[in-house]
Amino acid sequence: MSIANQQDYKMSFSTGGLFLNESLEVARLHVEGEPWENTILRAMDEGATSLPKSASNRRSLREISNRLLKLTAEERSYFLEKADRSDQQALLWIAACRAYRFVREFAVEVVRERYLSYQLDLPLESFDILLAAKAEWDEGLAGLSRSTQLKLRQIMFRMMREAGIISEDRRIQTAILSTYLKNMIEEHNSGELAVFPSVPVEGA
Repeated sequence: MSIANQQDYKMSFSTGGLFLNESLEVARLHVEGEPWENTILRAMDEGATSLPKSASNRRSLREISNRLLKLTAEERSYFLEKADRSDQQALLWIAACRAYRFVREFAVEVVRERYLSYQLDLPLESFDILLAAKAEWDEGLAGLSRSTQLKLRQIMFRMMREAGIISEDRRIQTAILSTYLKNMIEEHNSGELAVFPSVPVEGA
C-alpha cells in the first residue's frame, strides 16, 4: 500500500473527532480551486462550527480542511451530493487516513490485522503499543508527552467509533461501503481499502 510512504508523522488530530456535520458545512462553502485558507476564513465568518469564534474554532476548521483537501474533487462532490451517511463517514475516515500517517498505519497494521485474525476487541493499549514501536525510530513521536498521547488515543478511538470502524464497546465492525464508493476508492488507489478492516484488498 503506497500512500506517501515517506509522509511525516503529523499528530495534529487532537481535537474533535470525525467532524461529519462540520465537514459537510465546510465542504459546501469551499469553491473548487480556491485556497483552503479562504474557505477557512469564510467558514469563520459564517460560523460553520458550533465552537465559539476563537482560536479553537480556527484550529478545528483548519483540521477539517486539512482532511477534506485529501479527497479528490469527485470524492468531495459525492460526499456532498449523493453519499448516504455511511459513505460520508467512510470518506471522512479515508481522508483522515490520507492526512495522518499514524492513523493510516494503525488502521492497517493493528485494526485490520486484528480483524483478519478474529480478534475483534480493540484494547486501548493497542494504540500505546504501536506508538511506542514507531517512536523508537521517530524523534517527533518519541517527544510526545504522556498527556498528549492519551488525548490522541482518545480522539483516535472517537474517530473510529464515529466512522463505524469500531462499536461503542471497542469491537471491530464490518465496514459497509457502497459499490459506487468502493469503485471510486479503487480507481484512486485500491490499496487504500485496507483502512476498512473487513473490505478485501486486491493483491493483499
